[in-house]
Amino acid sequence: MTHEALTAAEPKMVRATEAMERDFAAIRTGRASTALVERIPVDYYGTATPLNQIAGISTPDAHLIVIQPWDRSVLSAIEKAITKSDIGLMPNVDGTVVRLNVPPLTEERRKEMVKNTKKHGEECKVAVRKHRRDAMEMIATLDKDGDVPANDADRAKKKVEDQVAEGIKKIDDVIHHKEKEIMDV
Repeated sequence: MTHEALTAAEPKMVRATEAMERDFAAIRTGRASTALVERIPVDYYGTATPLNQIAGISTPDAHLIVIQPWDRSVLSAIEKAITKSDIGLMPNVDGTVVRLNVPPLTEERRKEMVKNTKKHGEECKVAVRKHRRDAMEMIATLDKDGDVPANDADRAKKKVEDQVAEGIKKIDDVIHHKEKEIMDV
């Protein structure tokens, strides 16, 4: 029974960390990255569709993102979606493609982005801790009802704590790596 609590909590913690890593990929670091724009929703025939599903996205150099839609009629919708997004880049439409110049970040903007990165990382830690609480409650209920021996419950609680400590360490490592990437000029 305690095994179920452990196997239920671990994938949730891993998914929280993976979601944070995906979100961090979309944070601008001064270098062009397709992750900056691939999830921007574009109005494609009345449906909000992620940009990477309606266009090819490439980075020919460190300061340029090129978006080539598979349907030319959607160029203006892509331009409008990028302008409305919060990435802070202005699109240049060039007949068949959209070009985004990625200028270097100012020191002030870098510090602001690091602050937001830490805040987002803290939110991820809170999610991991919530999953710990849920697993601990499940184990405590099993222990209280007498479904598992007390020492099995204690071992399960220790394993949950170990999983959480490992997850928090991984989150801290990802935050530190992203912070270093943002501050690197």
